[in-house]
Amino acid sequence: MTSSPPSLRSLRSEARRITDTAYLAAATGLLFIALYYLPVGGPLLRLALPLPLALLQLRHGRRSGLMGAAVAVLLLSVLMGPIRGPLVLFPYGCLGIWLGWCWNRGLGWGVSWSVGSLVGSLGFVVRIAVLSLLLGNNLWVVITNAAVQMLDWLLTPLETVLGLALAPTVPQVQAMAVVLILLQNTVYTLTLHIVSYWIFPRLHSAVSDPPDLLRPLVALDPL
Repeated sequence: MTSSPPSLRSLRSEARRITDTAYLAAATGLLFIALYYLPVGGPLLRLALPLPLALLQLRHGRRSGLMGAAVAVLLLSVLMGPIRGPLVLFPYGCLGIWLGWCWNRGLGWGVSWSVGSLVGSLGFVVRIAVLSLLLGNNLWVVITNAAVQMLDWLLTPLETVLGLALAPTVPQVQAMAVVLILLQNTVYTLTLHIVSYWIFPRLHSAVSDPPDLLRPLVALDPL
C-alpha cells in the first residue's frame, strides 16, 4: 500500500519553514558580525540579536529554533573562526531560543522573564570567560571594579553618619558583581519582552500578554 503524496499546503508550509530558518539565521549572523566589528550601534544590536531566533521558534517550534541557532553558529564559525562564531549563543542565541520556546507555548512573562534573566546572566559569564582567554586578560576585573565603585557609593553615606572608614571586603565585592550582572540581565530581558510585544504582532506572531503591573509600560508603544 503506497502512502499518499504530501498536499500542496504541507509543501508550502515546509518551504516557508526552511526559508524562515535560513533568513532568520542569516539575520542573526549579520547582527552579530555588526555588533563585533562596527564601532556604533552596540546597544541596539544587542537588543535585536535574540529576536530572529525567538521569532523563528515562535512561528515554527523548537526544532526550527534549534536548527536556526545551529545554522547561525556554522555561518559565523566560517566567517569569524571556530571560537568566536559560537559566542553568538552566549547569551543572545540561548536567550532567543528560551524566549521563543516560552512564547510558543503561551507561558507568562513571570516564567520567561525570571528564567531568561538567569539564562542571560550565565551566558554573559561564559562570554566573559571565553573572551578573557582570547584576549589574555581577565575581564572579570572590569566587573569587579564596577562593583567596588558601586559599594563605595553605597558606603559613603554610612561613613558620614558613623564617622568610620568602611572598606568593602572581597566577598562583598564579588557578591556585588553578581548582583550587577543579574540586574543588568533582568532589565535587558524585560526590554526584550517589551520590544517583542510591540514588533512581533505586526509580523503575525503574537507574544504572551504582559502582567497587569507592566501594562501601562507596554502601552507606550512607539510603533
